Amino acid sequence: MIKKSSGALLLCIGIAIGLSLGLAHGVLADKAVALGADLPWQDARMLAAVLERVKHDYVNPVDDHQLLQAAIRGMVASLDPYSAYLDSDEYDEVKISTSGRYSGVGIELSIQDEQVVVIAPFDGSPAALAGIRSGDIIVAIDGIAVNTSTLADSIGRMRGEEGTSVKIGIMREGRPEPMLFTLKRSRVDLHSVSAEMLEAGYGYVRISQFSETTGEDLIGALKTLRKRNGAPLTGLVLDLRDNPGGVLEAAVSVADTFLDSGVIVTAKGRTPDSKFEMHATPGDALNGAPMVVLVNGGSASAAEIVAGALKDQHRGKLLGSTTFGKGSVQTIIPLSDDRAVKLTTSLYYTPSGASINHRGIAPDIELPRDDMARAAAPADAPLLQRDRDVKRAVEELKASPGARAGAVTTAAGLR
Repeated sequence: MIKKSSGALLLCIGIAIGLSLGLAHGVLADKAVALGADLPWQDARMLAAVLERVKHDYVNPVDDHQLLQAAIRGMVASLDPYSAYLDSDEYDEVKISTSGRYSGVGIELSIQDEQVVVIAPFDGSPAALAGIRSGDIIVAIDGIAVNTSTLADSIGRMRGEEGTSVKIGIMREGRPEPMLFTLKRSRVDLHSVSAEMLEAGYGYVRISQFSETTGEDLIGALKTLRKRNGAPLTGLVLDLRDNPGGVLEAAVSVADTFLDSGVIVTAKGRTPDSKFEMHATPGDALNGAPMVVLVNGGSASAAEIVAGALKDQHRGKLLGSTTFGKGSVQTIIPLSDDRAVKLTTSLYYTPSGASINHRGIAPDIELPRDDMARAAAPADAPLLQRDRDVKRAVEELKASPGARAGAVTTAAGLR
């Protein structure tokens, strides 16, 4: 999940860069340097010694800029799996992905237990079409082992010019041997919202990830469903399965669409900007019609904000399996020369005050994991036949008190 910021002062980062530059040119005194921060001078001397040793003894010449860039990158990456230093190319990619368009294979990654793990492929992306799944472990890209200390390297190697190919080696649970996927990079247009009518009165909306346009796209999708139904919806299935997250504000907008009041999400951090509480505004696009939200282990970050808000506010029933458990907020902090730092600045909490970080959100109704749940019928069959989880969700909607009350009201109106 990414929280965008128009600008921020990275005093500590600036201090570290200034310190490193000074060390590289041998200007460190024997005493602690007054830099406005409590930086241990013994560690600073160690950094200077390592820089000098690498420059003098490493098998290939390395210039100061390359060493300092690597030091900055390693410093930020060591904090947690989601913080990263972004060079100009990586920063451009982040801006493109949050806007909803980029060229690559369409996959969301995380580092877990020193492994590069697939959170989820994006709907319709080369990765999804090739059969890459949530939980797959990426071990090699173009025959070279992945760097498990930073996601930026793996993401950068999978992104590239449209039409070019990349080979991805994957380990999958239950498969003793690695699997090799050859993917052709394409323009990934993240139309993050799709919708269809399941049967009279009951609509289906899938959100594949949260980009800047997701909130508006959702409103448009709901209008289309009401038009197709010829009346307000009796119930809605909101599908957040394998949704890896995205822009925080988009998640808040989606939750607000279905909530008439109450807290959506609270965040706590060390700076004033990292502490906030967001509330729903009046107006429920479904006018109180019941909802079922489909979730699984690939539902992460911004998807968990929506699921947590709808569950805690008793607005929707969660159906599926426990979510991923990414309960942190990353802020993009611009630097000079079109670079940036993606830094974890907050932990967020659901309306009940629960942190889901590393725990996830348990569904109200647990469904057994079934990799064939969405492949039980031909691809051109209706969704209710193709996806048993969606069928189960509709059964829950029909059994809900709100749906029954709506059916009585409709029948009375026809008399």
